[in-house]
Order: sequence, then C-alpha cells, then structure tokens
Amino acid sequence: MIPMENFKKKYFLGANSCEGFVSKFGDCYRPDGEWRVFIIKGGPGTGKSSFMKYVAVKAAERGFDPILCPCSSDPQSLDAVILQKQKIVIMDGTAPHTVDPAYPGACEKILNFGEFWNDDAFKADKKAIVEVADRNHALHAAASRYMRAVGFLLADNFKTALACTDQEKTAAYADGLCKKYIPKSKGNGVEWQRFLGGITPLGVVSYAETLTASAEKTVIIKDEFGAASNIIMTRIRNYALQNGYEIVTLKNPFLPSLMTDHIYIPALSLAFVTENTFTHFEAEDSRIHARRFTANSQLHASRERMKFNKKAERELLLAAAGKLAQAKAVHDELEHYYITAMDFEQVTAFAQRFTAQLLDSIQ
Repeated sequence: MIPMENFKKKYFLGANSCEGFVSKFGDCYRPDGEWRVFIIKGGPGTGKSSFMKYVAVKAAERGFDPILCPCSSDPQSLDAVILQKQKIVIMDGTAPHTVDPAYPGACEKILNFGEFWNDDAFKADKKAIVEVADRNHALHAAASRYMRAVGFLLADNFKTALACTDQEKTAAYADGLCKKYIPKSKGNGVEWQRFLGGITPLGVVSYAETLTASAEKTVIIKDEFGAASNIIMTRIRNYALQNGYEIVTLKNPFLPSLMTDHIYIPALSLAFVTENTFTHFEAEDSRIHARRFTANSQLHASRERMKFNKKAERELLLAAAGKLAQAKAVHDELEHYYITAMDFEQVTAFAQRFTAQLLDSIQ
C-alpha cells in the first residue's frame, strides 16, 4: 500500500483564518450533472478520515491521481479526497465545515457512519460528551481570538506596504507576465478556491510541494507583505478566467478576503506563487522581488512598526497553534467515546465494498 507521505498534491479546504473559520468545501465541485459527491456524516473517531485515506491509496494504486485535503485542525487527518479528472469528491460534511446536499441523488449522496455505532453505548456518557465537546469549542474560540489579533497586524503591514507600492508599475508588470506565459484563448473560465497552507496544531503548515509537483513552470514573486504579489495575482486570475482557463486560486489562509497568494493553471502546467516567511518554494525558477515595485525609502520610515508587527505576529501565531493543539487533545478525548461505540469491522467491510465499486465505475 502506498504511504500517505508519498502523496504530493495536498490542499486545505478550510482555514482557521483571522476572519474566523473559512470553508471552501462547497467550492470543490460543481452540480453540473457530471460530478459525484459523497458527503460523510458521523461523529469524531468514527473512521471518516481512515475511510478517505483508504480510498485515496486504492485510487493511486489503480493509477489515478488523488488530491488529499488534510484537516487544518489535525493535518494527520483528512477532510476530503478529490479525483479531479474523474469529477469525484469524498468529504467530511460535519462541523465546522458542515456540507449538506443541495441536489441529493442528482449530485450528492450521504454516507452515514452513524449506522456503524451502537446507540446504547452513549447512554452513560452523554454528559461527558457534551462537556468535552464544549471544552473543544472553547479552545477553538480562544485560538480564533489570537488569530483576529494576528489579522490586525498582518493587515497593517499589508496596507503600509501597499501605500509604498507603485501600483501602476506592478499592474503593468503583471500584464506582461500574462502576455508572456498565458496564450489567449476562448471559453468560460472555471475557478476553484483552496488554501495551500494555514495555522494548525503543528504551527503554520504549507504544502508548497503541491505546486512544484504539479507545475512544470513556476513564476515566484518574493513578497514578505503580499502587497505587490496580490496585485499581480489578481491581474493573472482575471486574465486567465477571461481567456477561458480553469484555475486553482489559493487564497491567503490568514486574510482570505483581502489577499490571493498563488494561481495555478493546470492546462498550462503553470503556477504563479508568492514566497514569504510561511511558504518557500524549492523550484529553481528565478525570483521576482517585490522591492522592485516599492519605494524603499518610504517603506523604511515604517520599518520599526512593521518589524514590531512581525514579531508580535509570530508570538500570537504560536499562541493560536498552542490552543489548537489543546483543542486537538480534547478532540482525541471526544473520539474515545465514539471509538468504543463503533463496529469497525462493518466500517472496514463498507470501505472495501464502496471503494471497489467506485473505482470499477471509472476504469
């Protein structure tokens, strides 16, 4: 069986952002009559992640190319598996990224893992389950408060850098990149929004290897504050969509409504990426530094405040990760109550049967 570490294509569909929890789960498929979506419902510890890992491994063994979507609250667990070319998604549809079928039967199908537990096993533990779940929610709320504080600092540095950026020059440079790398075409562009990284119980995790493994050409914009790179990514996004390309837009996991970090265009095997403190690319492609678009003397005047902001960001991110790690430990407590109630032999038999039928249908 293929080790999970061998899977190079990974994205987050959810982010513990400075704007609260942001979900892109509803954006990973289209209800166009072609996609098949399986939404798993069930409690913690009921085998949802193991089920998806099994499907991913078996799909890879048959030569498919699954995309793994780890959980931002536990990167060792999966939130979803996507077979993009085959238009198949299997996802965890429980809170905080609740997904319910919009077109049940026509597009989505629920997989109810509650069928595999013994209801009587919970009778003695109802109060304990509620208490542990409430503790988990409180710890996530504490992490969110730290993240909101991070957001003020990140936004302050972003806006300060933007005020020192020659926006017309940056936009013109972006237009030149579009003309150089993206052939004109026709059609209706399609966009998928995801995250390449995010804050987790392990700290900030980034799957930069996803893009270096996917793209033959990578254009790297080195930009610590994201002001110039965001202008460039926005122009590239609009140009690619206007020319009918399918793109993967990777939003900033801290300020997703404000910033776009990366754009990947599968048809061209081309990625435009932002390199900063949190994300480094091993690609040997040349790096375009944001300082070429910046009035450095003007930016220097704010250097001490921006330096303070960066230091405070690091401390607050550590605190947020610490709260998420505590929440993960409490979640593990919660899983115990469900694990003892589960019939995992039934889960395993269902996983084998479901996976064989699914993969046989797309051979």
